Amino acid sequence: MLYTRLNQLPHARLGVVVAKRFAPRAVTRNTIKRVTRELFRVTGLPAIDCVVRLARPVNSKDGPATTAKLKAALRVELARLFAAQAKLSARQALPSAPPPPSGAP
Repeated sequence: MLYTRLNQLPHARLGVVVAKRFAPRAVTRNTIKRVTRELFRVTGLPAIDCVVRLARPVNSKDGPATTAKLKAALRVELARLFAAQAKLSARQALPSAPPPPSGAP
């Protein structure tokens, strides 16, 4: 999940919340944070505060801690979330057109 709010700074800020109940291994949690920061850095978002939070479990203790499949899935989902937010922010930043003049001179 991605939560955002406008900020008064000239740059975007990021917070990442990876709960232990959704990613029980530290290696997995650190991988998620690393991939999130990497994509945030290259996305180029406007001046907003972003908080990324896991909404469901990504793996369990019985499988491998990280896999290429997990990293690829994270990149796809985070890219989708950041792109949607960038598009939304760009649309909100566009000045609205002035109203048409009423009546002809």
